Amino acid sequence: MGAPVSVHPGSERVIAGRYRLLSPLGEGGMGTVWRARDEVLHREVAVKEVRAPAGLPTADVERMYARLEREAWAAARVANRNVVTVYDVATDEGRPWIVMELVRGISLAELLDAEGPLAPQRAAHIGAEVLSALRAAHEAGVLHRDVKPANVLLSNDGRVVLTDFGIAMVEGSSALTMTGEVVGSPEFLAPERALGRTPGPESDLWSLGVLLYAAVEGHSPFRHDTPLSTLRAIVDDELPPPRRAGPLTPVIEGLLRKDPAERLSPERAEQDLRLIGAGGTPRADTAPTTPYTPYPYSPTVADRQPPSPTPPQPVPAATTTTTEPRHDRRTVTVLVAGVAALALAIGGLTYALLNNNDGGNGGSTAQTTDPPATGTTETTPEEETTDPGGGPGATTPTPSETPTSTPPPQTVTVSLSGERTDYSGPCPPPGDQAPTFTATFTVGRLPAQVDYRWVTRDGEVESWKTLSFPEGGERTRQDRVIVTTYEESGTLENELRVEVRDPVHTTSNAVPFSVTCVTETPTGGASPSLSPTP
Repeated sequence: MGAPVSVHPGSERVIAGRYRLLSPLGEGGMGTVWRARDEVLHREVAVKEVRAPAGLPTADVERMYARLEREAWAAARVANRNVVTVYDVATDEGRPWIVMELVRGISLAELLDAEGPLAPQRAAHIGAEVLSALRAAHEAGVLHRDVKPANVLLSNDGRVVLTDFGIAMVEGSSALTMTGEVVGSPEFLAPERALGRTPGPESDLWSLGVLLYAAVEGHSPFRHDTPLSTLRAIVDDELPPPRRAGPLTPVIEGLLRKDPAERLSPERAEQDLRLIGAGGTPRADTAPTTPYTPYPYSPTVADRQPPSPTPPQPVPAATTTTTEPRHDRRTVTVLVAGVAALALAIGGLTYALLNNNDGGNGGSTAQTTDPPATGTTETTPEEETTDPGGGPGATTPTPSETPTSTPPPQTVTVSLSGERTDYSGPCPPPGDQAPTFTATFTVGRLPAQVDYRWVTRDGEVESWKTLSFPEGGERTRQDRVIVTTYEESGTLENELRVEVRDPVHTTSNAVPFSVTCVTETPTGGASPSLSPTP
């Protein structure tokens, strides 16, 4: 069932009664891409024949194909000029075939083989276009997982197009992990993937950093003789300093930080890449900003351990991101702020987080119980001085003790409200119909930092986060949760609440929700054509 088809140029097999295979364009670990003709719309397209790993049981193959089809439809939602367009998911002999636009040109891998390393300016231009594609995909809830030069096409019309969206997402299924195979090129995997943890959008940023390094240096930074030694180097070895990157060096180093929470933000990275691509030089600092973005991230048991109790550092008033203490790179914790997403620990249900600064009051209030501390300032008089105004023997007066002011105990109020908490329909739910929750935090005085996390009825959902309230800012901030799922059918029921551990211990009210996925079965031999929407 998982074997490749045997089709040679000229045999012209027709898939799903519509797509006539003309000639193979390339072959990879997940299948073969064919040049084909759409007999209905009379245009040439690219059709990817998906191949299951050898030796996979029939039941696992069928489950993998079903998931692949759902994820390919999710990838079709990505509308961006730098993303290859998915037209259709056709079914033929029980297998999905992914129908995409045919991009005429060469891949970045072929360009590097032909011309060697690129100049930093040219590499930066290509990297900025790839990052634009990734950001559009992440906004649509699609993670690439196989960013590498072979999947970047340089079109004859000047476009830079990222291909194979959604295909590598099947790696997250139990069917593939049972085979022990590594889907994708090991030298482009992020450390969290090498450690077997579920990746997030930051993993695509790491792969982009490796791609940029390879583009200017001529080789990837952690490549070794065997896949296992390459994975070990990704986790343990320091980044070899780039020699030819020039102004690209800070961007590459910012993207290739071992801890995903410390990587350069996509906004800052794209800004710097476009500046370098235009011949400029970005500013020197590359401090990581808020990790991002709306994609379901499923933390493992190890990931869900609370961070070390290092006290949070003060955040400047102009900063609106959340921070966490640095962790050892073997215990990678993905932090979420701005626009972000994590997975609930209930049957594939996921949610995305969005922070903003407006909100109201309500909920339960807690305050610190430590007794107020008072301090005194005491000056010891000198025994004897010579005072020009008082003559020999005059002594300085002894100042009285001056008590320092004691701030009032800190208070934290957190309340949770929900909208559209009962969804029924096709999954994933559209953003404007999905259950949405808003947590409102209010502190008693400024400045303040609040450590909190989202929790379900079944237990912890994500790692602890820090929300900063700078001096002179607002005393109320919000965090928003959008619930979505890629399950095909069934009902998922749970509830959400927010737990605060510092500077006080308190918990918000709990809000229940349910998501019922209604299966939509395509008619005929092929799925209906799909026009990508934003």
